[in-house]
This record gives sequence, C-alpha cells and structure tokens, in this order.
Amino acid sequence: MSTSDDLLAGPSIDTEESLAAGSPPPGGPVLQVDDLAVSFPSEAGRVRAVRGLTYDVAPGEVLGIVGESGSGKSVSSLAVMGLLPPQARVSGSIRFQGEEMIGRSDSSLSRIRGRRISMIFQDPLSALTPVYTVGGQVAEALRTHTRGMSRAAAATRAAELLDLVGIPNARARAASFPHEFSGGMRQRVVIAMAIANDPDLIIADEPTTALDVTVQAQVLEVLATAREVTGAGIVVITHDLGVVAGFADRVMVMYAGRAVETGPVDRIYYHPRMPYTLGLLGSIPRLDAEEKQPLVPIEGQPPSLVALPPGCTFAPRCPLAIDACREAEPPLVAVDGTGEHTAACIRTDEVARSDADAVEIFGVEVPAESPLAAVPRERREVVLAVSDLQRHFPVTRGTVFRRRVGTVHAVDGVSFDVRQGETLALVGESGCGKTTTLMEILGLDVPQTGGIQVLGRDVATLDRRARKAVRRDLQVVFQDPMASLDPRMPVSDILAEPLSTHGVDAATIRRRVPELLDLVGLRRDHASRYPAQFSGGQRQRIGIARALALEPKVIVLDEPVSALDVSIQAGVINLLDELKARLGLAYLFVAHDLSVVRHIADRVAVMYLGKIVEIGSVADVFHAPLHPYTQALLSAIPIPDPVKERQRERILLTGDLPTPTDPPSGCRFRTRCFRYAALSPKDQVGCREVEPPLEQAGRGADQQVACHYAEEREVV
Repeated sequence: MSTSDDLLAGPSIDTEESLAAGSPPPGGPVLQVDDLAVSFPSEAGRVRAVRGLTYDVAPGEVLGIVGESGSGKSVSSLAVMGLLPPQARVSGSIRFQGEEMIGRSDSSLSRIRGRRISMIFQDPLSALTPVYTVGGQVAEALRTHTRGMSRAAAATRAAELLDLVGIPNARARAASFPHEFSGGMRQRVVIAMAIANDPDLIIADEPTTALDVTVQAQVLEVLATAREVTGAGIVVITHDLGVVAGFADRVMVMYAGRAVETGPVDRIYYHPRMPYTLGLLGSIPRLDAEEKQPLVPIEGQPPSLVALPPGCTFAPRCPLAIDACREAEPPLVAVDGTGEHTAACIRTDEVARSDADAVEIFGVEVPAESPLAAVPRERREVVLAVSDLQRHFPVTRGTVFRRRVGTVHAVDGVSFDVRQGETLALVGESGCGKTTTLMEILGLDVPQTGGIQVLGRDVATLDRRARKAVRRDLQVVFQDPMASLDPRMPVSDILAEPLSTHGVDAATIRRRVPELLDLVGLRRDHASRYPAQFSGGQRQRIGIARALALEPKVIVLDEPVSALDVSIQAGVINLLDELKARLGLAYLFVAHDLSVVRHIADRVAVMYLGKIVEIGSVADVFHAPLHPYTQALLSAIPIPDPVKERQRERILLTGDLPTPTDPPSGCRFRTRCFRYAALSPKDQVGCREVEPPLEQAGRGADQQVACHYAEEREVV
C-alpha cells in the first residue's frame, strides 16, 4: 500500500482560483457556522428546518452531529456544501477557511466542492453513477479539480486511492462497476473520491446507516485513515450516539432545527445536561450491559417545524418540563467552567444534581418477568423446530431454452428449536440466509430437505385446512411497517382483516380491535386513521397489533426495529419485551444489530453463508464467543461509552462475503478468518478440506460451535 504523502501529493494548484486553492488560517477553524437558518416553503407554511445554528470545526477535528430524523442535521450540512434546492431560504453565515460561502455562485462553489470540501452520502449506490467504472469515477474527481492531469496519471492515482481505503486488488477492481461491489465496498469508493483531492473538510452524512455492523466498523476505520492522511476536519452526521462515541472529538445534539447540547464527547456521554441527550443515551441497547434494563423511549414526536410550540420545543416530551419551560425558548449557555459544554435547558442544574439515570428520570417501568422464566428450558414446550433445513435456488441462463448453470446455497443444513416464552435471534451479515430461513418457515410448505415443525405439527403433512389453522399460531412482523400496511385501509380494517379471514364474527372483531390498540400502546381513536398519518414507531406498533390479533403462540420478527430512530426503537423493543412476558409468546427474531439482540433475546444463532456457526444462550455467546466470526461481529458493535470505545480492539474482517453460488470448500469462513490466516500451512489443510460440524463446546450446556480451532476471546 502506498504512503499517504505519496498518494495525496498531487500537482500544484493554480493560486488564482481564490478559495478553491486556499488554506485555513493558522490555528483557526476550517469551518465556522454562525446563526445559520434554513427554511423551505410548503402548503402549510414555511418549514424552519434549521434555526440559529452555530458551530465550528478545527483542522483534524471530528464533530459528531446527532439527533432524531427531522432534526436538521442533513439540511445544515447541505447548506455548508451549497447543495440546497433553489426554493430554500438561507441566512446567517458559513465561513470556510475564513471566507463567506453564502451568496457565492454555483460555479464558484463547484471549484470548492470536491477539492476543499467533500461529502460522503448515506447511500453509496445513489452517489455513484452505475454506467461508469469505479476507477473512472475516482479519476474524474481528480481530473476535474487538477489542471493538466493526464488520464493515465488519474487512473494510477485512482487505483492507489482505492488501495488506501482497503479495496482488495485495487488496480483490477478499478475496472468494475458499482453494482459489482458490496455496500461496504461502494462506501469505500465514495470515501476514496472524498479524499482524492486532499480536502480540508469532509462531511459524512449517515455513512454507516445502511451497512452491516462488520462493514460499519471497516468504514469508520477508513474514515479515521482519511482524517490521518488528509488532516481534514470531519463532520459525521448520525442518529446513533453509539457510532460516534469512540470516533468524535466533540458532539452536537440537534432537536427541532437547533443545537440543544454541545461539548467534548466525554462530557456529553458521561455528564449530559439536557434531558433530550439523556433520553437518546438511554434509548441505546448496551452490548456491555451486565443485566437487562428497560430502554428509554422518548414518547411523542418532534414538533412540526411549521408551527413550533411556545418555549422549549422539547417541553411536550420532556419529563422535567415545568411551566417556565413553555414561556421562552432557552438559549445555549455554558454549563461547566471551561465554557466548552453548553446546553439549551433551564433545568440543567436539576439534571446535574440528580443521581437518577435516564430510566428513572423518564419514568420507564421495568417489565414484570414472565412466569415461564422460572421454568427450565428443557421442560418447556417446543413451539418451533427446524432440522437440517436446506433451500437451494437454481441459477439459469438462456431465454427460449433455459439451462441450469449453478446453484445458490441460500440455506444449507440449518437446525434449531424455539421453546415456549423464549426468544431466539438469528444474526449475521446480509446474504447469510437469515431471511430465507424465515421465508421457509412462514411458507409452511414442504421443504426441499430437512423438516419444520410448528407446535408439534410437521408442515410437510399439512393439507390446506390444517395449514390455515397453523397460521393462526404463527404470525410475522416485517421490517418496513409502511410497506407491510395497506395505505388505503384504516387501522381498524387492517387489524380486523386477519380476524375476518379466519372466520371471527363481527361483534368479536368490534371488541377485539380496541383491545389490540390498547395492548400496543395506541389510542382507540387511532382506529379510524390511515397508516400515512402515523410515525414509523406507531406504524410498527400497528404491525405488531395485527400479528397479535389471532393470539398466536409464535411471532417471527424480521428486523422489526432497524428502520426506526433509536428513541422510537426503544419503545418498540420495550413493547415486545412486555408482550412476551404478559402473553407467554415465543419470538424468532432476525437482526443484524447484536446490541438489540443482547437486550431482547434469550438465545442466539449466528449464521454465515447459509449455515449456523455458533448457537447458545445470549449470556454464553456474548461473554465467551468461540467462533472467530461471532467475535468479529461482537467487536464491531459500537458501545456508547467513549473510554471503552477507544480502548476496544476491533476485529476487522477482510474481503466480502463469498458468493453462495460457489461457497469455499471446508470451513466457509476461512477466506476471511484471522485465525485461519495465523495457522501453519499444515494446520490450514483441515480448514480447507473438512467442513467443521456444529458441536457442543464452551461454558454453556447448549453452546455449540462449528470451528476446528474454537477458542474463547473477550471482545465486549
């Protein structure tokens, strides 16, 4: 890999290009935002998306901007880039390297964007042009801003930059198109474009949101490398405080278009002085939690930015609000002796004096434990059993005469069981077979190979009537609540539909619908509303209510909280916990976020390329993981604790998930396994030639692992 100085020492820049070739004032901030306001016209009135925002970023500093969706994080950064639509009204000041940005022409901004300021967008597939190679797009960024650079020189530099951000075999892969890369690799390409011209400021807008946790860890590592080699200031926008805990130097918390707390990362995490910040921190499931604690949902929704409430905009959702909070909006004021930590709250002293944590301040009740928790697992009824399940899909070519040219090994010999009142989580990267396993179970059809039993009934023996009867006891909650709810039906009809399908009489349905709304924490008068009139968390509650309508024994949950803000996610997770304890439900829970799994699951099965590589109780697997893949997954999950994050050792996996059409021989994980790479050539033979069986190992009685060289490693 080339050195950073070699990579980033490009040809000289024409000094007549004004700010495009400028350098930051010695010792001064690279970016100064002062009293920034952004508004947009709408039918209801002007939307005040950003209101009086002030911050700065020093060279080499990382500022994390956090908050719920709609808080103004992305709009403020698009204003810095000059990428807002023409109808946006912008006021205040944005000074980059001491020069004012507001009011500049688009041609002037175009000479700055990509050279002095670069941006990493949330969706790399949308940010890359699908008809050009990735190397060509990086080279374009270089040639656009460097006069006289030849195509050959740009192509060489592009390959070096792709190598710098960790693209394997970069020179050859530069000729690939974006669709031939995984999500993580595409994001690396976007980062390579962002650092190509040695910028002074990099803005990363939710750069890890849509990625698997292993890829998220890799992208954060690449961003750290980008800061090191460019010396740029970095603004990281995210809704998850866990992501920036070990990466940011300072944090700015935004709510309803303005900053409500700012300060050094350690002060914000360990001594929050704004109830909103306290709630955000309390809403994050902790991977390092020793015992289960309820999460802190911030009830209600952010206010309309068209008609803001009087006084503090957070007051309608704040557990500490008093009458004075509703009289005037509090300014940001210093809350420590240094002046670096500021908060917009008149009750900061009460927050500081209180020994209570977020759970106590927000009044979250600890759900009662299910009576089944006292019953040993082996004495509980098996409600779902999967044995040696296999699902392969043919790969065909041709139009008139189709011929089979390969096989996708989506699920390859998966076995597990779920007992009454238990939650089993299936975890793993995208493409590992989690969702295919769920679809095989939910289909209730004869499996290609293996068996599925629901409440003791083998699905291979079910006729049409019996299959419909089993569906009453096996329900599902999907990942995207908006896509799974019919937008043309009111909530009452959505909840009544499964009941009427199964022959429940009208009088019972009229009684049952309000009961279901009560059960999931929605008001009865919500029954007449349509899905579009609800927030994301409320829509997911409707999906859960629909799944509960027929009083099932087993609920399959396919990434039920991954599309939600952390504050809303907390309420849904608490609801699932409460319903499980109250109704004795069993859950089969699919997730890629192991911190959520740590909070909600009793047992966990880790899948890789169609197979389970480790399974056992959450306590055993999380405290003493045996498989190197499990260890890598756990090490990649961020912990909202800056000191712990800075001290943790990350296990960064190399390469992409192999294709399921041609899985590696022997151990399928060996091509990315750090333990395999450290073995002698003689010991590697067994991993290459012999597939490891799933065998009992470790501390737990039911902990099993599929690894020839399994050993414990503490990673949390």
